[in-house]
Amino acid sequence: MGGAVVTLFLCGDVMLGRGVDQVLAHPGDPALREAYVDDARSYVQLAESAHGPVPVPVAASWPWGAALRVLEEAAPDARIVNLETSVTRAGTFAPGKEIHYRMHPANLPALAVVRPDVTVLANNHVLDFGRRGLLETLDSLARAGLRTAGAGRDADEAYAPAVVPLAGGRRLRVFALGAYSSGIPSGWAATADRPGVAYLPELSRAVAQAVVRRLSRSGDLTVVSVHWGSNWGYRVPREQVRFAHALIDGGADVVHGHSSHHPRPLEVYRGRLILYGCGDFVDDYEGISGHEQYRDDLRLAFLVSVEADSGRLAGLRMVPLRVRRMRLEPASGEDRAWLRATLDRISGGVTVRDAADGSLVLAAPVA
Repeated sequence: MGGAVVTLFLCGDVMLGRGVDQVLAHPGDPALREAYVDDARSYVQLAESAHGPVPVPVAASWPWGAALRVLEEAAPDARIVNLETSVTRAGTFAPGKEIHYRMHPANLPALAVVRPDVTVLANNHVLDFGRRGLLETLDSLARAGLRTAGAGRDADEAYAPAVVPLAGGRRLRVFALGAYSSGIPSGWAATADRPGVAYLPELSRAVAQAVVRRLSRSGDLTVVSVHWGSNWGYRVPREQVRFAHALIDGGADVVHGHSSHHPRPLEVYRGRLILYGCGDFVDDYEGISGHEQYRDDLRLAFLVSVEADSGRLAGLRMVPLRVRRMRLEPASGEDRAWLRATLDRISGGVTVRDAADGSLVLAAPVA
């Protein structure tokens, strides 16, 4: 295949709050208002009961573990993560929510260590500590030199894409959107005079058309990162499929879906990649029972290669990892086989195969 290729690193939800925040160098207030747990350190204890002690305090690189080596070896042109955590010292819990995530701003090196080019904020936890918490999150990320997309001080800022310069004078634009179906309250929507997220009230044709009007710009590669849907299950609702197709039809080159705790189907539509759910990547869910059939202890690093000129998919490599002691490590051969078989079974129209280096690849990525 001729022509330049751009490689993107994508992953699922990165949750550096709660238990993860507690094992880092600058833990914030551990108080929680959950039905069964009132102290974030309980999640550390759950992880330790499952796989052994965590050497608290850990280095900023600890939660990423083997993923850092994957990134070093792959050397992607851009790295995109969904930060599903408020970065704040604020103590006012958003009302009407069962779960609240926050990390202390002094622990931001645990995000910066992975060198994200875009930090997506359009999700159902970025306002867990209200608009004060969101503003502190935005300020903290800006001070750390981290680009954001999907939330802002007003609607213009929230809906604006993050722009990443690429080699050869090209640009990557990343739009980030959060859907009601992921649990984002409608009151979190950014407006002309109110901070908030880039909000999708529904995944209708009319809303898709409104989004598409923002996308078209000749010559740029475009990723649309969408937080949508439920936590569990492999079935992709029809409205998500229609919405994703509308985004591709309207100019998106990659649809980066997230919110589910485990990977969901992937699709190649008109030569472009749609990830309906990337699964979790970094979090404190280790040792929590229930939903074991989905193997949410297994994680995937997605390395998406697209043709620089056309935006068409040139290849997809997925590196399997697993979480142990709140740290990512290489997945075993058995775990890799389970992920391959599962992705192949749930993803119609594509074939997932093992690669010689232990990663998973699409047999014929371009359709």
